[in-house]
Amino acid sequence: MDIFEVLKKEQVVAYFSMEIALISEIPTYSGGLGVLAGDVIRTAGDLNIPFIGVTLISRKGYFKQVITEDGFQKELPCEWDPEKFLTPLPIEVSVDIEGRKVFIKPWVYYWTAYTGYIVPVIFLDTNLPQNSEEDRIITDHLYGGDAAYRLKQEIVLGIGGFRVLEALNLNIRKYHINEGHSALLTLELLKKTDGRPIEERLETVREKCVFTTHTPVEAGHDKFSYDLVKKILGDFISYDLLTKFGGERELNMTLLALNLSGYVNGVAKRHQEISSTMFPGRKISAITNGVHSFTWTSGSFRKLYDEYIPGWANEPELLARVEIIPDEKLWEAHQQAKKELIDLIYSQTKVKFDENILTLGFARRATAYKRPHLLFSDLNRLRRVKRKGPLQIVYAGKAHPRDEEGKRLIKEIFNYIKELKNDIAIVYLQDYNIDMAKKIVSGVDVWLNTPQRPLEASGTSGMKAAHNGVINFSVLDGWWIEGCLEGVTGWSIGPSPKEERSIENHLQEEIDDLYNKLEYIIIPMYYNQPDNWIRMMKNSIGNIASYFNTHRMMKRYITDAYFRRI
Repeated sequence: MDIFEVLKKEQVVAYFSMEIALISEIPTYSGGLGVLAGDVIRTAGDLNIPFIGVTLISRKGYFKQVITEDGFQKELPCEWDPEKFLTPLPIEVSVDIEGRKVFIKPWVYYWTAYTGYIVPVIFLDTNLPQNSEEDRIITDHLYGGDAAYRLKQEIVLGIGGFRVLEALNLNIRKYHINEGHSALLTLELLKKTDGRPIEERLETVREKCVFTTHTPVEAGHDKFSYDLVKKILGDFISYDLLTKFGGERELNMTLLALNLSGYVNGVAKRHQEISSTMFPGRKISAITNGVHSFTWTSGSFRKLYDEYIPGWANEPELLARVEIIPDEKLWEAHQQAKKELIDLIYSQTKVKFDENILTLGFARRATAYKRPHLLFSDLNRLRRVKRKGPLQIVYAGKAHPRDEEGKRLIKEIFNYIKELKNDIAIVYLQDYNIDMAKKIVSGVDVWLNTPQRPLEASGTSGMKAAHNGVINFSVLDGWWIEGCLEGVTGWSIGPSPKEERSIENHLQEEIDDLYNKLEYIIIPMYYNQPDNWIRMMKNSIGNIASYFNTHRMMKRYITDAYFRRI
């Protein structure tokens, strides 16, 4: 039976996200938001949740990253053919943009869980012959163009996506707004209740909507001038209502979603605290992110877990039983994953890493607050650290095409690579994607994360590393505040989040802590205390992977947001 016929008999959760990362061949994602969304889809399938994803088709992808020998990032189109992966649906809807009808065709990707349960993911496409050339490209570039282009995309996603679900005759129990990009769906829902008293209408909308905010960075919240909104959205809804719920001076998509959602959450306990400060008076809960365990576990560790912890893939909490795995088997699985990473590094860079050398990994979006260069704050100190034992380091990550500071940081790291070439082997892998991420998070020995706090909402890469026995070494921000047991599950960098100091003092303390722990704890343990190292690898799996996974996360959404009256 067709999955949509099955879903018509259910109360469905509709998950709206500007980006959803399913497979590398469908490059409709830029980073953590999309990767998390993909893990949500996978887990909904594993748990047999009546679920549907809604996103944009992004025909030209995010971009293909090419880095020159001097470290300059070049962005090339990453075009892909939807017909190879998606199925067109025999429906069409339209939205009004600048007074024109813009037609939207949905495609679907059928995500099939290992249980056989299917979660359809809808990809919205405006590249249709009946649209003008200007409108055909609305769904081409993920996060591309100017404010007008972004607003048009958000109209297609929020309002267009809502109308596609209506055309499919689905009974939507909850609309889950994953970040503010799709918040306009709340206004479409509000319009559907015309004729009733406003308080009743608002209660209906809030009962239907769930909102997850992902960023404590002010620039991460989409805002549009009302002049632009009037030009593009027209008289779609009363501006009295729009300014009441979306902001008096400009349309703030996060504020709109906050005001019209009955359940709102941040993605870590610390992020919930920061969000509550940013938006005082709002009830914001916390559901800490996780990762899809099976997806992010390397082949060698999957085999190991299958042998010693059967059922782990659908019950990741069973990974708490990791102690039953023999130490030598765990190390063997890790070394296999490390060899695969070393092969990838050599194939791209022709640099030979050594499987017996302590390897650090840092791979994420290249942007200033992630501080990928913190490790290089004092090169002489780093050289001194290295005397305790050899190091090799792998970097990867894309900077947004308009993020000049992020691009400058990539170039800066390339300069450090050249300056340290006689001391430490360092590589920067280009065109970071899901497949590369799997190799890096499983193949390094230590996962390094150095965000400027409190700007890391959650972070999930360290959770992926933990599923592979890789030990985290991170600033206490986001999820790591909850995951770090010092010297047990990993190591912290810098002061505790409760300690109030100036940013300058934080920075110096973080730099000192980073080098001191590398020199006096991490390197000596790796080379001289293998039993203690493997004990920490097991703690990482048993304490972190067993909890920081999307199965636990989605069960929280089910009980707290989806199937509880708000």
